[in-house]
Amino acid sequence: MKSKQPLLFEPYTIKDVTFKNRIVMAPMCMYSSHNKDGKVENWHLAHYTSRAVGQVGLIVVEATSVTPQGRISDQDLGIWEDGQIEGLHTLTSMMKEYGTVPGIQLAHAGRKAGVDGEIIAPSAAPFKEGDKTPKAMTKEEIKETVEAFKQGAVRAKKAGFEVIEIHAAHGYLINEFLSPAVNTRTDEYGGTKENQYRFLHEIIEAVKTVWDGPLFVRISANDYSKDGYTAEDYVQYAKWMKEDGVDLVDISSGGVLPVPVPSYPGYQVPFSETIKHGADIATGAVGLITTGIQAEEIIQNNRADLIFLGRELLRDPYWPKNAAKELRYEITPPVQYRFGW
Repeated sequence: MKSKQPLLFEPYTIKDVTFKNRIVMAPMCMYSSHNKDGKVENWHLAHYTSRAVGQVGLIVVEATSVTPQGRISDQDLGIWEDGQIEGLHTLTSMMKEYGTVPGIQLAHAGRKAGVDGEIIAPSAAPFKEGDKTPKAMTKEEIKETVEAFKQGAVRAKKAGFEVIEIHAAHGYLINEFLSPAVNTRTDEYGGTKENQYRFLHEIIEAVKTVWDGPLFVRISANDYSKDGYTAEDYVQYAKWMKEDGVDLVDISSGGVLPVPVPSYPGYQVPFSETIKHGADIATGAVGLITTGIQAEEIIQNNRADLIFLGRELLRDPYWPKNAAKELRYEITPPVQYRFGW
C-alpha cells in the first residue's frame, strides 16, 4: 500500500519545466571523451541514460567546457563548436525518453585547466606549487569568455537541454573571480565584492539573451580559508544572482585553494540553508547525502528545494527506487521493469 507521498517525490516546477521528483544527478566529470574532441561517446550514453531509467528527475551533465582551453582535462566534454551538438542531442533524447529532464553544466576550468598551452585566470597565480602559472586575463579575454558561455548556451538549446547550470564552484574560472583568496585584480573585476561578481554577472546576462529556461549556478559557499569567503558572504552573491534572473543556486564548497575540506554526512546542507533563507532563493543541497530519509529531512525542514546526488548515484543508478522503499512509498517503474521492480 502506498503511504503519503514524500516531498522528495513531489514534482517541482521552474518556469515551464517540471521535474517529476526532487532528485537531481549532480554534474560529475567522466573524463571519457577519449578522442579529445569534446564529443559524446558510448560511455556517456550508457552512464546518463541508466540514471534516467532509474527515475532521477533531473540529470545535470558533467562540466562541459565552453572553450578547448577551459577543459579540466583534455578528455572533458565540450560545447565550443557545432560539431559537438549532435552527440549531445542524442544524449538528451535518450534521457527524455525515460521521463528525465536533461540539464548541462557550462564550465571553464581557469587556472585548474589540464590542457597543453596557455591557461588563463583572473590573476597570474597557480593553484598550488608546481602547477602551471596562468596568464592574468585581459579585458578582451574576459569579453571573449563571456561570449563563449553565451554560445555554449545557444548550442545547449539546440542539443535539447532544458536546464543550464553555470559552473562557478570548485576553484574553476568563475569561482576564481568570486574569491578574494584568488582574485587580486585592481580593475573593475576585482577589489570589491561587486567587482568580483562582475564576471559572473556578465555571463548570466549574456546567457539570458539566448536562454529563457531554468538557469542554475553552482557555487562553492565556503573557501575554508581566512583569506576567502563563507556562506554568509555568498548570501550577497546569491541576492545578486536572484536579481539577475538565476532560478536556483546549487550549493557546494571548497576547491578554490589546496586546503582540506572537512566532510561528513550532509556537511554542506547548512550552507544551502543559510543561502536559501538569507537570499530568499531556491537552493540545491549536495554533499554526502546517501539515504532517502536524509534527503526527505532536508526537504521537509526547508533546508533546500532539490537534492543533488553525486557519488551515491555512481554507486546506485536506481537510488530513487531504493529511497522510495525506505520512505515506504512506491514509484512507477519503467514498463520494461514492471515484473522485477
